[in-house]
Amino acid sequence: MRQALAGMVWSQQFYHYSVARWLDGDTVPPPKARRSGRNADWYHLNNHDVIAMPDKWEYPWYASWDLAFHCVVLAYTDPAAAKHQLLLLAREWYMHPNGQLPAYEWNFGDVNPPIHAWAALTVFRIDGGGDFDFLARAFHKLLINFTWWVNRKDARGENIFQGGFLGLDNIGPFDRSAMLPGGDVLEQSDGTAWMAKYCLNMLEIALRLANYDRCYEDVAVKFFEHFALIAVAMIELWDEQDGFFYDRLRKPDGTTFTIRARSMVGLLPVFAAVSLSTSLWEQLPRFRAHARWFVDHNPGIGRFLRYIPTQDRPGLISMVDETRLPRVLARMLDEAEFLSPYGLRSLSRYHRDHPLVIDLDGHTCRLDYEPAESRTGLFGGNSNWRGPIWLPLNVLAIESLRNLGTCLGASVTVELPTGSGVQVNLDQVAEELERRLLKLFLLDADGRRPLHGANKRFQSDAAWRDSLLFYEYFHGDTGEGLGASHQTGWTALVGALVANRRRQAASRG
Repeated sequence: MRQALAGMVWSQQFYHYSVARWLDGDTVPPPKARRSGRNADWYHLNNHDVIAMPDKWEYPWYASWDLAFHCVVLAYTDPAAAKHQLLLLAREWYMHPNGQLPAYEWNFGDVNPPIHAWAALTVFRIDGGGDFDFLARAFHKLLINFTWWVNRKDARGENIFQGGFLGLDNIGPFDRSAMLPGGDVLEQSDGTAWMAKYCLNMLEIALRLANYDRCYEDVAVKFFEHFALIAVAMIELWDEQDGFFYDRLRKPDGTTFTIRARSMVGLLPVFAAVSLSTSLWEQLPRFRAHARWFVDHNPGIGRFLRYIPTQDRPGLISMVDETRLPRVLARMLDEAEFLSPYGLRSLSRYHRDHPLVIDLDGHTCRLDYEPAESRTGLFGGNSNWRGPIWLPLNVLAIESLRNLGTCLGASVTVELPTGSGVQVNLDQVAEELERRLLKLFLLDADGRRPLHGANKRFQSDAAWRDSLLFYEYFHGDTGEGLGASHQTGWTALVGALVANRRRQAASRG
């Protein structure tokens, strides 16, 4: 925990990039082609701040969704820095005038997952839950960003979203950020799930603020209703035969083609689940009345809500209802699919023996299970989501399972692992998944740490064996660290997991 948190502090550095100066030049005029090149439509952007880097040696620039996770880690040691950097991304010299957050240096206009409302809420809680000024400032700017998503990434206006690669690089059989031939639209399970989660996080922020200022009640209703509409639309991406969510291609003539990739993309809908204390609803009668009216007049909406302890107070709002949840979890917790000895794989091991091969207008696209480094050149081949274990999505899975477990209790149990016959509740699933993640860094029965793999120096040398490396991602079968190898920021989330365990134990004791 100490090494992870210290490394995150160390990963902060000064970052300076004025797009206007880059485009206009200073003493020597730049080539005219630069005017229509990289980041040319981000003329307003002027960065001149200390920011947490993804990796100070290998990725010395900020990436917006990475930074959201970095700030959650920083909040345990320097909450002021965490809040400052979250707000910074939404300031007018960072956020585009149209509401988009900058992605990263080589293409600010790319699209990262909208995780910042979750990060703001998490930092708010870690810091003690009292800085409502910070929460309100974040909320106001995120309203603009949310509207950008709705206007730009819902092609048909039907609450099924796109977004492109969404930080998951090569997770699909083809480049999800590229223009598709013939006007095809890729309707994305992860894009839609991220927006549902965005709604739930904005709903919780609005409710917390409404208890101090009732004017937030109306916008809380907006996010309650918008989430419900997205959750209903998400059923379009559900495959009843496989019991899983998939991306699909929509042709201009309205026909659709399902991309049957068993990847983290199809697990993300489970992550859109929030457990809300009844105290958030008790003093908001107008919100409760509007929410009740909406549910009563929209049959089918109620399947996504669990009312505890009365019919007026939802304790759980979840994108995956109780009929579909066990089926998705059966795949998630299958050791032949997603469940590794060290966490959740980004792609199911099923594709090791059953690669996905599709024809995209005469071009063959293939998706194989690749648990280590990428064997394809997609996205440069230096980042792999086709099987390895990544900390950020595992951490979100743990949190969501705990939210589900808190409200569902013993009423929902699943096999862990699938096929074992051992039934556990969702809290116990979250605990086991966290235990497996921590195993990456801990000494096993043979005195070896899985993340060090076959590196003799780090496994055996007394001067090095207790110096941990926070790798970018980890082998889906062996747990060996891969990718950027020194201090990858969001892998420091393992320190946040331990710190949170200590906080929980202290609160119970």
